[in-house]
Amino acid sequence: MTARRKNEHSPIEDILKEFVETNRLQEGLDKVNVREAWQSLMGNGVNNYTTAIELKRETLYVRLSSSVLREELSYGKEKIITMLNESIGKDIVKKIVLS
Repeated sequence: MTARRKNEHSPIEDILKEFVETNRLQEGLDKVNVREAWQSLMGNGVNNYTTAIELKRETLYVRLSSSVLREELSYGKEKIITMLNESIGKDIVKKIVLS
C-alpha cells in the first residue's frame, strides 16, 4: 500500500481496491464471484447436480452428475455466459465447458 498522510482520508472502496491490486487477489475473488453467480442463477435444480465449478483463465469448467442436464445446458451456453457476466458486473467468462 502506498504511504498515506495521517490526515488524508480515502473511501473504504478505494482502500479495498488498492489492497486487492497490491496483493494480487482479483483472480481469486473472480473465482468466488463466478461460483456464487452460478449457484444463484442456476437455482437448486441445477446446483443439486453440479459437482464442481472452476474458473481457469476465461473458461468456466462445470462438472455435472447428470448427462441429461449437461446436454440441456449445452444448448444455452451463450445465454449462461451472458447471465453470469451480467451478474458479476464484468466480462470474466468467455467459454463454458460442461463435463
